[in-house]
Amino acid sequence: MDKRIFRISLTAALAGFLFGFDTVVISGANQPIKEIWDTNWFLGDSIFTFHGIFIMSMALWGTVLGSLLGGIPTDRLGRKKTLFWIGILYFASALGSAFAPEAYSFSFFRFIGGVGVGASSVAAPVYISEISTAENRGRLTAMYQFNIVFGILIAFISNYLIGVIFDESIAWRWMLGIEGLPALIYTLLVFKIPHSPRWLLMKDRADSVVIQSLTLLGIDKEKATVHLTQIKVSLKDTTEKHKENLFSGKYNKALVLAFLIAFFNQLSGINFVLYYAPEILERAGLATGESLFSSISIGIINLIFTFIGIALIDKLGRKQLMYIGSIGYIISLAMVGWCFYSGASSVLLLIFILVFIASHAVGQGAVIWVFISEIFPNKVRSYGQSWGTGTHWVFAALITLLTPTFLDSEIGVFKDNPWPIFIFFAFMMVLQLLWVIFMMPETKGISLEELGKMLSGKKGKIS
Repeated sequence: MDKRIFRISLTAALAGFLFGFDTVVISGANQPIKEIWDTNWFLGDSIFTFHGIFIMSMALWGTVLGSLLGGIPTDRLGRKKTLFWIGILYFASALGSAFAPEAYSFSFFRFIGGVGVGASSVAAPVYISEISTAENRGRLTAMYQFNIVFGILIAFISNYLIGVIFDESIAWRWMLGIEGLPALIYTLLVFKIPHSPRWLLMKDRADSVVIQSLTLLGIDKEKATVHLTQIKVSLKDTTEKHKENLFSGKYNKALVLAFLIAFFNQLSGINFVLYYAPEILERAGLATGESLFSSISIGIINLIFTFIGIALIDKLGRKQLMYIGSIGYIISLAMVGWCFYSGASSVLLLIFILVFIASHAVGQGAVIWVFISEIFPNKVRSYGQSWGTGTHWVFAALITLLTPTFLDSEIGVFKDNPWPIFIFFAFMMVLQLLWVIFMMPETKGISLEELGKMLSGKKGKIS
């Protein structure tokens, strides 16, 4: 693998680091904000709490907007410029959240950060998939996921250390504000990466500009000319000189695949566990300090098994990793539910939560961003990515909105015990396993252009 492509891909993938950090950093501020601003009250007679909507899930609603609309700037401004503005959004969100005087302004700045997260889940995987080859596309695009889990780990560590150093009344502000530093560094680094050559061609830029971009990616001029011709042929096949419509019916198979992998990703409960890790562990009997420290173990396991997933994704393939992850999900979620139901030890429960995290990291975590970014043809890739990531974040927001209600519920089986939530997630992962067996195609080792033809019904089929 050329070092330049690796370095450029890594720079773009740093958007994932900020994604992971921003997503999980709120877990350390969850309880202090609830107490300081008294946000845990119900909205009228509904089941929704102010805390659930405006504190915990507001960033996710921003993420929904960013992911659904992220295809527009990714297509019109370009992948590179979109990544730059994402960095600006992260920076503004970090400082604004840290200095927010009350809950409403805090929610606004969390929403801004969420827009950055959603847009990054569109632009970064698309950019990386377009600058890589069929042989290394899985590993390079999966670096985005690696950076997400690395950001999650650093956020857990940062929250723990800041919680030890600072008084609880101000610690949460430092937890949120520290994100401004990596956001600024990332924004400056994005200046140095080239535009995607596929995007340049789609925008009818001169061949010389495209070849310059290819050479900046480490491709010599002779191979760059051949590569240029291949992309041109693909674009001619897919556009036929008129604008493509993602929902014309031609891409129904890709749309369904993107929807289902994103749907099952969130119905595993991964965001529920990551967002509420300290509170879940406290429910299992750990003290506040112990739960924050144990959350670090979640980040470490996530990172280790993401490494494994990245190493295997271009060898075993996307489908095999999804088999492994699905089986691990079912076993671990069922056992976490049993631990809560039976009152088993907090150590045993933590072990099965870690098995759950490992199953996610090696399966859905490693596969989702790669899979969605490669199943749509060049001309509609950014909008297809928006469709898949939008689905992902809509369900992430809904789950984050609803689950605090069940954690604090005094009603029926949910009273002081969240075991039914985990059993529900385990059942959904049985459905995911069936989807992987009967519907999910294998995409490893196939060029983006060939995948576009195959999934739009133009040529052959994949299994």
